[in-house]
Amino acid sequence: MTERRAILSGSTFEEQIGYARAVVDGDWVHVSGTTGFDYGTMTISDDVVEQAEQCLRNIGAALAEAGCAFSDVVRVRYLLPDRADFEPCWPVLRRCFGEVRPAATMLRCGLADPRMKIEIEVYARRPLP
Repeated sequence: MTERRAILSGSTFEEQIGYARAVVDGDWVHVSGTTGFDYGTMTISDDVVEQAEQCLRNIGAALAEAGCAFSDVVRVRYLLPDRADFEPCWPVLRRCFGEVRPAATMLRCGLADPRMKIEIEVYARRPLP
């Protein structure tokens, strides 16, 4: 039987909406779209680059709890309301994904809260034992 378990970050959104930060399904780890909120304080910066950095801290914590790391990411999606905000985030994103080179997509779309300037979703494959 394949292992399936939810990983929760403590975000109030998870409880209010009814989802998990990530789901481990066998070797696969599906990390939900993750915003720049600091889930401990439920605060968010006005700066898109700081939001991207916080997104990656949130994602990194979920990946670690799932038993993997950024080096295991095979797919990433970037969601932004303003496409002009994407390029300033590239150096931050390159630090996590530059060597890994996952398949990636950037989508321009509305996000759930107008304070959110970037949301990042990843899929990772846990290393074989």
